[in-house]
Amino acid sequence: METLREFFGSLNGMLTDSLGPFGPLVLAGAAGLMLILVTLPMLLKKQKDPLDRLREARMPGAKADPKAGREKNLRTDTKKDKLEKYANFLEPQDEAQYSAIKLKLVQAGYRSKNAVRHYHFAQFSLGIILLCLGVIYAIVKAQTADVPMTPTKMMMVILGPGVLGYMLPKYWVTKRQQKRQEEITNGFPDALDMMLVCVEAGQSLDQSIIRVAKEIRAGFPALADEFDIVSYEVKAGKDKVNVLRDMSERAGVIDVGSFVTVLIQSATFGTSIAEALRVYAAEMRDKRVMRAEEKANTLPTKMTLATMMLTVPPLLLILIGPSLYDIYKTLNGANF
Repeated sequence: METLREFFGSLNGMLTDSLGPFGPLVLAGAAGLMLILVTLPMLLKKQKDPLDRLREARMPGAKADPKAGREKNLRTDTKKDKLEKYANFLEPQDEAQYSAIKLKLVQAGYRSKNAVRHYHFAQFSLGIILLCLGVIYAIVKAQTADVPMTPTKMMMVILGPGVLGYMLPKYWVTKRQQKRQEEITNGFPDALDMMLVCVEAGQSLDQSIIRVAKEIRAGFPALADEFDIVSYEVKAGKDKVNVLRDMSERAGVIDVGSFVTVLIQSATFGTSIAEALRVYAAEMRDKRVMRAEEKANTLPTKMTLATMMLTVPPLLLILIGPSLYDIYKTLNGANF
């Protein structure tokens, strides 16, 4: 401590002798000026806040920013689909067919506006790629095989992979649709019970839908997404009846359609929503128990073939095996 005091005292005396009585103040000012000169270029090179730039660009009379062309608008997706120029080829021109494919993709969880285009592109691309692979395999097989391939076998080798590649996206979408509908069916009774609790606790139907969507997301994300879409559309001002009907159409589940019908009738005739939810929730619980019992009753029929294949051959081997062995020994002894 004494050493530091002596050091600063000697430094103060040196500055006073060199620069006068205000020597320490002059040094402090020079150091501050140096820091300002160092940090000033960094502040000048600081990039502008994107939100400020967006706000200035949207002000009336604002000048065009040359970098604005490279910026992505926060509300408008300016990304152009590369398949747009092939839309007439990839998308069905029949409105009914287009609507049916779009509805199937929405029920499978693909809600993009270009989902139909991408779906048909996947079909054609996979079909062509696997068709080319089939042609290559047929050529290699024809050159290396000792016996020439028959025309029928060659056609199967060439066209089989192409047809498989064309049907693969359809199979994938169908399985996704079935899995999503099964998930909605399994989670719907629990969602109704939770919605009934929320409504009886004093919340409105819209608030209960938001709450249910938040609570069931961990177990049933597909059903939670549907409830979220309903809440967003209602907040946007869309008619609630149309919102519920759209939900029934997107889900593609009979239970959801019946639930929507119950809510619409309850709103039309002015009956209590809580009472309608209580009756329908009890019906959904009974229906879930009936589905479980139905699956349990079909188990013996499904297990019959497996039981026969796993039990009959060993049983025959145990019963007939010794006799066959004795017959074999007798025949061998007669030969000798």
